[in-house]
Amino acid sequence: MAIYSKHSIIWNPRVCSNAHMQKPDPAVHHNTGNTPQTSFAQPAWTWVSVLTLAILTAGGSVLRFLALARKPFWFDECFSVEVARLSWHDLVRLLWWREANMSLYYLLLRGWLHFGFGPFFIRSFSVLCSLATLPAIFWLGGKLFDRRVGLIAVALMSCNAYAIRYAQEARSYALFMLLATLSSGFFLAWMRRPSQRNRWGYVVTSVLAVYAHFYALFLIAAQWLSLRGLEAKQDSPAAGAVSSGLRRAWIGIAIAVLPLLIFVGKTGAGPIRWIPRPGFQDVLDFWEHLAGNDGLPLLLFYAAACLAAILPLRALLLKFGTGWKVWRVQFLLVWLLFPIALTLLLSLARPVFLGRYFIFSLPALIVLAAAGLANLRRMWIVAICLAAMLLLSLQGTLSYYDHDFDLERDGSEAAANYIYDHAQAGDAILFHIAEARIPYEFFGSLRGQDSAPGLASGPEIVFPRHGDRLDYRDVTGKPSSAFLRSLPDQHTRLWVVLMSNGAAGHPDATTLMLDQTLGGSFLEMTKMQFPQVEVRLYHK
Repeated sequence: MAIYSKHSIIWNPRVCSNAHMQKPDPAVHHNTGNTPQTSFAQPAWTWVSVLTLAILTAGGSVLRFLALARKPFWFDECFSVEVARLSWHDLVRLLWWREANMSLYYLLLRGWLHFGFGPFFIRSFSVLCSLATLPAIFWLGGKLFDRRVGLIAVALMSCNAYAIRYAQEARSYALFMLLATLSSGFFLAWMRRPSQRNRWGYVVTSVLAVYAHFYALFLIAAQWLSLRGLEAKQDSPAAGAVSSGLRRAWIGIAIAVLPLLIFVGKTGAGPIRWIPRPGFQDVLDFWEHLAGNDGLPLLLFYAAACLAAILPLRALLLKFGTGWKVWRVQFLLVWLLFPIALTLLLSLARPVFLGRYFIFSLPALIVLAAAGLANLRRMWIVAICLAAMLLLSLQGTLSYYDHDFDLERDGSEAAANYIYDHAQAGDAILFHIAEARIPYEFFGSLRGQDSAPGLASGPEIVFPRHGDRLDYRDVTGKPSSAFLRSLPDQHTRLWVVLMSNGAAGHPDATTLMLDQTLGGSFLEMTKMQFPQVEVRLYHK
């Protein structure tokens, strides 16, 4: 049931009076004239809803903390930690020249690391962000529909394997989803009750979302598109005031994220040039993962639930200015589909589609499916469908505990530990690409071999090296042939770590140069292979 504050008014409820999605609450008086809706929303935070939310959050906490440290840290997680531990001088320069995306996460993680260290503690920050999304999605569902939809959405989100998978990773994705949910919640709150608090809430959460991940710009674009549709036939003074306020908010957001926009313009697609061109199977896998990692059956359940929300309004969905009850479904569809469709289209020219970058669309899918379930006529049908979706979601989560989905972890941890365990005094180490030094530093710190942050005892690092500690310049570049030729005269044992050095049988130019330069200068070479990482030991 949709009810609105007396300050709302950008929609005309008369237009969609026959397009209801839920039975009206007899306790609420409905205005059927041409004047704006003046009835008040039902209170969302009743003791029953709070208790239910607490139980669901407790269950979600168990699923997110369970096996939190079981999966090995992989390159991206090591990168997050080592970037957060850089000196302020190096951090600022690295963010500006290379890593402005996710900058908010790096700054927050920097503060978090003051309280502890280790895989479980580091990842727990993402868990807390993911748990905070549960009350946020309840609030969002209540703003769009009612508290029943909000609670169903929380239930679905609490055991969604995609949310749990990225709640257990030391990257920005859980924070990104939380801020995207809050941004849309404040967007709706401003439309229902224009106030300084709601406008500032929208501006702040939207700006933070962009600094958590610049793909949040697609979310803001989706919000703008949805508002244009709602405004199409609205010409009341109140509607103009709401639109004017949002335009001022968007101007403020644009000014606040200008440094990131300059960074994107300066670097272009360089930081994401490694993304492969998506195919049909990639897109299908993305939807199956987003729905909860239990394959086609769970995806079909979600599709059916979404259709249950869409079909009662099918005659009006493609029309603009048709009222709140239609618009709220249009809004969720635009949020869910527009960013994905646009990036798939752009990927025809340059690949920019990567599944995990669209985790901010998960709340839209969850709320739309929850609205469809709540729209079913019989409570027992709702209970059966919800139970089936939750059981399939739990099955997808248990499957994730056994093996990853959406990406393959590299063997950085095993490779680094192998080097530390087999190194001898006087050894040197060289990294095929500068970034490969990052996990070596992180796992050295975990071993506790040196009290200095970011510096681990072991083979002497000869490349990349600009000082005794990790430097912002140590995450880019490759060794030159002249430098490689000088190493055999200086060291009798040289470790070489190769990472992302081309497909099997098709090594990149740096690997070929290493083979030619070092192969003839050292008598022997032993090799160890780990997932996506190769470790060599050259010795005389």
